[in-house]
Amino acid sequence: MLPTNRSRPQQRPPPRSWSFSEMVDFSDPKRRPRYLSKLVMAALLTAMCVLMLTQPPCHRRAAPSVFSIHQPGVTHVLVTGGAGYIGSHAALRLLKDSFRVTIVDNLSRGNIGAIKVLQNLFPEPGRLQFIQADLGDPKAVNRIFAENAFDAVMHFAAVAYVGESTLEPLRYYHNITANTLVVLEAMATHNVKTLIYSSTCATYGEPEKMPITEETPQFPINPYGKAKKMAEDIILDFSKSKKADMAVMILRYFNVIGSDPEGRLGEAPRPELREHGRISGACFDAALGIIPGLKVKGTDYETPDGTCVRDYIDVTDLVNAHVKALNKAERGRVGIYNVGTGKGRSVKEFVEACKKATGVDIKVDYFPRRPGDYAEVYSDPAKINRELNWTAQHIDLHESLRVAWTWQKAHRSGYEPPQAMIL
Repeated sequence: MLPTNRSRPQQRPPPRSWSFSEMVDFSDPKRRPRYLSKLVMAALLTAMCVLMLTQPPCHRRAAPSVFSIHQPGVTHVLVTGGAGYIGSHAALRLLKDSFRVTIVDNLSRGNIGAIKVLQNLFPEPGRLQFIQADLGDPKAVNRIFAENAFDAVMHFAAVAYVGESTLEPLRYYHNITANTLVVLEAMATHNVKTLIYSSTCATYGEPEKMPITEETPQFPINPYGKAKKMAEDIILDFSKSKKADMAVMILRYFNVIGSDPEGRLGEAPRPELREHGRISGACFDAALGIIPGLKVKGTDYETPDGTCVRDYIDVTDLVNAHVKALNKAERGRVGIYNVGTGKGRSVKEFVEACKKATGVDIKVDYFPRRPGDYAEVYSDPAKINRELNWTAQHIDLHESLRVAWTWQKAHRSGYEPPQAMIL
């Protein structure tokens, strides 16, 4: 049964009208402080919002860049000279291996087109950034290190023509030796402990015995080799100091040829530098008709055919050696390695291989020796084979030249100017 004593529902009070004077009753002494404090707080918040919105963008605190943060599992590498021939190939390899890369280049010898290629290949945020700056400006370099969390430095940036170094020696000492000191000082200031230094066989000069080992005495005979050796000495002296605690790898490499096997990057020196450039570039220019023929300087060296003998290393092998060195670098340890094939080839052999690769019967003119050149240089790569498990894979001279020729034919004017660039 339903209960008979159910209580009657309570009557709701009639709706109450609220006047503004009742909501904010300043005549009530108990309510006045509470409402006053709310009004003051609202006014302060409004003023702060207006102030923030009217501030110039440079005064607002931006979110930190991913490049400025050390991220577990990600190695951030500064590549100096990364717009150049070798540096751009090294940056490509690092990016393929999932390193984070910052390229610094003043573009005096490098190509912004190479940067654009890399940006298009790796557009994801946090992969690659390019900063146009001169390593000869200590303030700019220090600011770059202050704003970025680098784990390692690959130092390629350098002018690098033997003949030009005899004409402009002071430029070479400034650009190579002094700029390396600036980079080292920034590394020391900002606690960056790993350096992979791009050096050269030119530091050996003209050794009495072949092949060249890492223990071969260094007696460079041109300003380029001397400037590189001075830079090496500075690095080694600093690495010996107790506070340095650095991981240092110095790679002394020989004559670089070739280009990216997939045709994305190549060598594109500025037109005014062709006279001083690599023999491969001169061969290709002659094959393309840019110059009337190839100039071979020196036919009276004490070599089998009278022309210089060199150890030609493919750029793909070279950058692989740099990455191996980076992965093997250890704090408190210095590694010095020759990077070459261990086999010397004469200039005449090189020219014949270039003719075969291009399919062009290149005209060759012979001239007296170039100042500062040496007769014969080739490496003993046993140490780098043993300690870094590195061996040159691209040792077919004709094939390396064929790959490079494919890029040259497709880029007769070098890299195309980019539509935009990120600084």
